[in-house]
Amino acid sequence: MYPLHREREQPIFSCRAHVFQIDPATKRNWIPASKHAVTVSFFYDATRNVYRIISVGGTKAIINSTITPNMTFTKTSQKFGQWADSRANTVYGLGFASEQQLHQFSERFKEVKEAARLAREKSQDKFELTNPALNIAAPQDLSEDLQSPPVLCVNGPGEDKLYRSQSADIELSSEKERLKKMLSEGSICEMNWEAELFTLQDSNTKLVAALHEANANVEEWKKQLAAYQDETERLRDQVAELEAHSGKHRPGDIGKDELAQSLEELESLLKAKDEEIQMLQTKKSDFNELEQEREEAIHRLQELEVRNMELERRVQGAEQTLASTLEERVRAESELHRIIDILDVKIFDLNDLRQSLTKLIDK
Repeated sequence: MYPLHREREQPIFSCRAHVFQIDPATKRNWIPASKHAVTVSFFYDATRNVYRIISVGGTKAIINSTITPNMTFTKTSQKFGQWADSRANTVYGLGFASEQQLHQFSERFKEVKEAARLAREKSQDKFELTNPALNIAAPQDLSEDLQSPPVLCVNGPGEDKLYRSQSADIELSSEKERLKKMLSEGSICEMNWEAELFTLQDSNTKLVAALHEANANVEEWKKQLAAYQDETERLRDQVAELEAHSGKHRPGDIGKDELAQSLEELESLLKAKDEEIQMLQTKKSDFNELEQEREEAIHRLQELEVRNMELERRVQGAEQTLASTLEERVRAESELHRIIDILDVKIFDLNDLRQSLTKLIDK
């Protein structure tokens, strides 16, 4: 069924990216759908006049998403983006090697989304866009397929002539399976760390932007605070002058009332300025907390990069061990073949000797 769909569809745009799917249980964590970067392509089905995003891992489709006008591709970091597919009841995530690749995919997604909208408006039969027969069912056992690497089999030239050491074969097979399991787990862990790295980079970008905004606000607050302090000093000087003036001169009752009213107004204004100063000091403490959170995020990002490098080193070591084990197995098999050839020659010589002895006894 899948090749027939591919014959009707024409590729529009292709790129390579790491594919993730949202965890259906938590709806928060990402599950890697591919061990390595795979090809992700936009396809156009001229027969049904629909656009789809398809990615194939081996013989299985890990992405099969029909694009609708209400879909939105969101950039969550500099190299990571996602979109929700309500038909597949999941959220797909793509991790790119560079920010430029992410931008190209996002722009092409917008273009295809607009084309899907125009096709929907022009289409007379709305049933074609919602027919479930157009969708290729995505496999549900991707995780099992990713964690089960293919088993390598080595067949001898002939079972009747091949004499192998059973203990050596069992030891080599177990070592080989153990190394394959380590490589598979290392690749999946590397995907998880890469997804977390994308998330931390996105958080760091947001914190840096917030920090810049807070720095600008702090400078403005400092200017306002200095202006308020100058205004407060000026008002206090005016109050002192009025009190001194009232002490030197004895105004009438009307002058006293006016002076008392002016003092009350100045005191209320002074109180309002003090409240504004306290508010600005509170905002300054919030800025310090934001700076501390940014430093913690940077520290976590550095730790994650160190752990990622350690994981890559372990994977390289496992690959080297697997390669050396395979070389030793090839040498052992070559030695076994040589011994078998020697045994064949010896058996042939013994057979000739037996025939000669039989003829000699018969005589």
